Amino acid sequence: MANTNYIHPTQESGRAFYQQFHEKGEVVMLNLLRFKKKADYTGLENIQPEGDLTGKDAYNLYMKLVNPIIEKVGSKVLFFGECTSFLIGPESEKWDRMLLVQHKSAADFIAFAQNEEYLKHAGHRTAALEDSRLLPIIQKTVR
Repeated sequence: MANTNYIHPTQESGRAFYQQFHEKGEVVMLNLLRFKKKADYTGLENIQPEGDLTGKDAYNLYMKLVNPIIEKVGSKVLFFGECTSFLIGPESEKWDRMLLVQHKSAADFIAFAQNEEYLKHAGHRTAALEDSRLLPIIQKTVR
């Protein structure tokens, strides 16, 4: 069985996301992040910082550059923290960090992801990540 890592959405997953969430209002994106030991800027040399960075350092740079853009488009980081093993879940699945970002709508998330200013810095995320998960969440009322 091939080892598959997930860094970018596919056209199919993007289309399904929009179809499922486009009329649902606010959406929170749960990001699970696993970093490379050393950031890999292959093909991204135009944005590569001086010297070697760890994956974690490259992601920290990404967040420093992208957080103002997140705020500028009306979205916000709700939580950004470190994690390791699940309390309930597969022992073999480990994550370094998790991130919750709230967007006003699915359309706003897509507009953010296609924002020219954002795209200038997105390569730091690619260089940093060994693997990731992105799960859209819609808030429900508890009754």
